[in-house]
Amino acid sequence: MRKHKEEEKRHSLCAGASSLDNYAHQIGLSDFLREKTILSAIEALHLLPGSRGLDAGCGTGSNARLLAAAVAPDGYVIGIDILPDLLDHARKLSAKAGLSLRLSFQQGDVQNIPFDDNTFDWAWSADCVGIISMPPVLLLTEIARVVKPRGTVAILAWSSQQLLPGYPVLEARLNGTSMGIAPFTRDMRPQQHFLRALGWFMEVGLQNLRAQTFVGSVHAPLDEEVRLALTSLFVMRWGEAQLEMSAEDGTLYQRLTLPESPDFILNSPDYCAFFT
Repeated sequence: MRKHKEEEKRHSLCAGASSLDNYAHQIGLSDFLREKTILSAIEALHLLPGSRGLDAGCGTGSNARLLAAAVAPDGYVIGIDILPDLLDHARKLSAKAGLSLRLSFQQGDVQNIPFDDNTFDWAWSADCVGIISMPPVLLLTEIARVVKPRGTVAILAWSSQQLLPGYPVLEARLNGTSMGIAPFTRDMRPQQHFLRALGWFMEVGLQNLRAQTFVGSVHAPLDEEVRLALTSLFVMRWGEAQLEMSAEDGTLYQRLTLPESPDFILNSPDYCAFFT
């Protein structure tokens, strides 16, 4: 399978300290924008207080901190990620939040999780399964391996959005580019699309399956932090998409998404958007 562009970008961004700080900052903005939505997903799991869980592919640890709060006061969460510098950010933010006694991080590859079988009561993985290059069924099998019988395995990923209100045709064209359809690429089988994830769970042999869509929304007036997060999201979602578009569409995209543009869409007094 072709290595996915977002995974390549993730590793290249983390090659230098300044690039890493920028990447961690982008993750922080994204996590801030999605926090309420992710909290809704965590609440839907009904994790037991005192349970022990894994955050596979934890990045800077934002989800792990929410998970640790969900199993308080006696629960414990371990986050793993392959990038040690991101884990440094995660540890600092965890300590700042006063969670060091209930949350820890260690370097580890989600494709070869460094724990024994049946270690955790539950496992969570966001923006990972179906995104990194390993076939999703194999990755889900590895995550399920470390969860106890009758435990819970949960995955979460970005699935759709409407971020350019009033420009549905332009947004549809953006979503049709290689950046827009990421992490699904044109040479992948339909069964590998994230919205077919129930089939992955069936193939792994997991039971009592449930799929649910969680929606986040924003509307004007936007505070500065939300504006920064949405501006970053435009770049993360469609970064180089205009290279595959007509000159006219590329110009319109930049006119709507560049903060210095007089037509910057976030300045619209009736701006409203959602993501799932």
